[in-house]
Amino acid sequence: MAHGHGPGRCRCCCGEEAAERGAAWALYLRIDRQRLQCLNERREGSGALVFRAWEERGDRAKFVESDDDEELLFNIPFTGSVKLKGVLVMGEDDGTHPAEMRLFRNIPHMSFDDTAKEAEQTFSLNRDPLGELEYPTKIARFSNVYHLSMHFPKNFGAETTKIFYIGLKGEWAEAHRHEVTICNYEASANPADHRLEQITPQTHFIS
Repeated sequence: MAHGHGPGRCRCCCGEEAAERGAAWALYLRIDRQRLQCLNERREGSGALVFRAWEERGDRAKFVESDDDEELLFNIPFTGSVKLKGVLVMGEDDGTHPAEMRLFRNIPHMSFDDTAKEAEQTFSLNRDPLGELEYPTKIARFSNVYHLSMHFPKNFGAETTKIFYIGLKGEWAEAHRHEVTICNYEASANPADHRLEQITPQTHFIS
């Protein structure tokens, strides 16, 4: 029996595509939120809110705004080793949208003084109020990241910078430096682990 491409079929494909796209941006689940830092955030703890599910990127109630000037600096520790493939940054369609992004790898507790160092990769950003623009990373430089720092040095002319959503795309693996403990630990099944797998199957990538 031939299947026609009716409107119902199209909707189904789009739904699957959206689910796959959402799963691709699931690295936010691998952030160690207890140790996540956002420097120069106006409201304490607001920097952590921008790392959330891709499907929730349109929630305008959750955002971070800079305080003293337009700079923002995120220190993002992961719970394992990450291969970072892409970044998405969503802001307002006005002067508060960040205009530049600089990425640093594996420099925990970066301060604004440390941003004088050369970044691993720098991006000129376009205004992206809908969260549609993906910035691909140089994967060779970001293949073993346990800590990512994101520096937003300037915006499109406003006094402060506003970010609604940051998407991180890539793969996650257990941290290599704890290999021995992980092997021993996994020899006895931990029911908590299996619960996590059922809740978030899309986060288990195989590199």
